[in-house]
Amino acid sequence: MTTLVVGASGATGRLLVRELCDRGEYVRVIVRSPHRLPEALINHDRLTVICASILELRDDEIAQYVGGCDAVAFCLGHNMTLKGIFGHPRKLVTDATRRVCNAIKANASDKLDQSDRLDKPTKFVLMNTAGNSNRDRQEPISFRQQCVIWLLRVLLPPHLDNEQAADYLRTKIGQNDGAIAWVAVRPDNLINEDQVTPYEVYASPTRSAIFDAGLTSRINVAHFMADLITREEIWNEWRGQMPVIYNAV
Repeated sequence: MTTLVVGASGATGRLLVRELCDRGEYVRVIVRSPHRLPEALINHDRLTVICASILELRDDEIAQYVGGCDAVAFCLGHNMTLKGIFGHPRKLVTDATRRVCNAIKANASDKLDQSDRLDKPTKFVLMNTAGNSNRDRQEPISFRQQCVIWLLRVLLPPHLDNEQAADYLRTKIGQNDGAIAWVAVRPDNLINEDQVTPYEVYASPTRSAIFDAGLTSRINVAHFMADLITREEIWNEWRGQMPVIYNAV
């Protein structure tokens, strides 16, 4: 199995790449700065590094890099600097998600034209946030939290970007697309840990992401995303959903 990881140089992306390689998977990564990857990963014989900015690639280049991949994992995010938060591109995750999905569909269409047969859909695993609601489930949100989320949408472009990226998968790809199947993983307050620890996964938040946030270690997020990619029973359980992951208390 081959997985394309976008955002592989980030704090969670690096962990996901290592987890997949350790499981014997082949991994391609698109990174602007390969020096941000650990040396042990760069030299891994199952890793292919593509030096590029995802939004600066041509459509045919994205299709080429997606081609032959069984899964795509997005750990892409905005840099937590003034330029990263308020500068362009403000729709980094949404636009990259849309373009990669279009590339997957283009490849699937070409394959059908050649053989009239399409294997199982490409898995698309998006790292999102517990602060984003799954509007397919009509998750209850307190009035106070609704007010804060509205302010975040207005004042912090990355939050709106995360919402719109997940909404693209929900509404544009949906549940029955022949080329793409998806899961949007929603961690809560992210922390760093050295080892995978017990964690819990729910279909909807069990606590307020604003007023009673839980903790989720990045390494646990990477482990769960790798499970979605490599373990069919986990994938089948969460396909087309937005599971929330917390460290076990």
